[in-house]
Amino acid sequence: MAVHEHPHRNSGFHLPSFRRNRTASASEPIASTETDTHTARAYTLASLRLLTGFVFLWAFLDKTFGFGYATPSGKGWIDGGSPTKGFLSSVAAGPMQSTFHSWAGSAWADWLFMLGLLGIGVALIAGVVLRFAAAAGTLMMALMWLAEWPPAKHLSDGSASMSTNPFADYHLIYAVVLIALAAVSAGDALGLGRVWAKLPLVRRSRWLR
Repeated sequence: MAVHEHPHRNSGFHLPSFRRNRTASASEPIASTETDTHTARAYTLASLRLLTGFVFLWAFLDKTFGFGYATPSGKGWIDGGSPTKGFLSSVAAGPMQSTFHSWAGSAWADWLFMLGLLGIGVALIAGVVLRFAAAAGTLMMALMWLAEWPPAKHLSDGSASMSTNPFADYHLIYAVVLIALAAVSAGDALGLGRVWAKLPLVRRSRWLR
């Protein structure tokens, strides 16, 4: 007696593998897109990190050697100039006006300010110690925000403060950028972040990450 095979039964053996192949091929473009997006995000954040690091490092170099940008030639730190005297002594608004005036030109203020600029700049460019750099940079930006005091419409002498926003200014933006770069480990791309994270000391002390 002849056995007649059902046509759908034979095709059923091939259907699962056919579906698996379709699923696998369909997922390949999605995985590729996700990889491309992740790579683009990593390099974008790395570029932001490097540019922000250069802002801090250049400020240190210009104030140290007097390249003629923010610091006139011959008035750099190595020439005997004070990196804090001009800025802090000109504070003319805010609740810490007298405090900043007393700090202006002090050796300890000069050293802390310059070491902060150098440390934050090097950390960002190298892509290491980003959490510590974010904390130090946020504190520095907060103090500079208080010194400029954006909420003031007028200075102590009655002249217009020229403030364009009562709260948000570039100091706050820099602070948020520093925190964001540390939060996403932006030093892993175009930096030494991955190598740094593998060091025994860093593994034991995550705040050094």
